[in-house]
Amino acid sequence: MDSVRIDKWLWAARFFKTRALAVKACEIGRILSNGVRAKPARDVRVGDRLRIENEGGAFEIDVLVLSEIRGPSAQAQTLYKETASGQAERLRLDAEKKAMQVLMPLPDRRPTKRDRRHIIQFRDRG
Repeated sequence: MDSVRIDKWLWAARFFKTRALAVKACEIGRILSNGVRAKPARDVRVGDRLRIENEGGAFEIDVLVLSEIRGPSAQAQTLYKETASGQAERLRLDAEKKAMQVLMPLPDRRPTKRDRRHIIQFRDRG
């Protein structure tokens, strides 16, 4: 096998839980193959560089092995290698998210009925 559909490969490499989610990510432009937006039926070959944006972050990877079969996560991690620049960018973004949580912590409790009224009044002022 010298190529695989990109949606199947993303599902097999465990970047998405279902193929439908992989297809949707391709359609809305969250998958780039060698710098070009990838359609779900685009072929992936060994050596391709992919940029993948999902709920886990943005990954920049090189394809090492092709697979259409979804296996355990240890096997899925052998299908690709993350680039050093992609990993550094993802770690930087994670650090920024943690810093933002320090500045804007989550509330200790849910808003009361009185709090909700104040929020609604505040929103309607503008």
